[in-house]
Amino acid sequence: MTDGRDGDDLETNVGRRFDRLPETEVDRTVEGRATRTAVVDYFADRFAFPPETFDDYTFWEKGAGKIWIYRGEALSPIEIEAIGMTCLRTRQEHWKPTTDFVQRFGRVATECVIDLNRDEARRFAAGEDQELEWDGDWGYLIAAHDVAGEREPLGVGLFVHGELRSMVPKGRQRTLES
Repeated sequence: MTDGRDGDDLETNVGRRFDRLPETEVDRTVEGRATRTAVVDYFADRFAFPPETFDDYTFWEKGAGKIWIYRGEALSPIEIEAIGMTCLRTRQEHWKPTTDFVQRFGRVATECVIDLNRDEARRFAAGEDQELEWDGDWGYLIAAHDVAGEREPLGVGLFVHGELRSMVPKGRQRTLES
């Protein structure tokens, strides 16, 4: 097995290496790897992101199913610690957007966004699960709250059986004042 720098072993997922996502399934060489088209379609279908939101971005996989978004171009494969930011977890039953991605891009989403009042937003930011009314799709949602007249994405929530589960990572949870 080679390290991938010389162009060998590009049909294997190497955990320490970033590989640019192939444009389509026809271009895929690593079994199970998401494609750029699938990622853009996921965000468009689930959250109604306009596909052109990602025109200036490339998508990369490092490890099994950790997708990164990067504004610009870079050589592929590339062995570095990070490129851009993580945006999506794939290779599991349901794809999950990351908190960083939602906080950066979530303002343009128009579907699967649950608007929380002040108390609900406070509880969500603290990592608490809560029973809420929601007439939309179950699954991963963008939790948002109105701040100074603008919808501000707080993070990712998982809505199932009438409960919104906060997916805010423990290290990023905050207790907000009343």
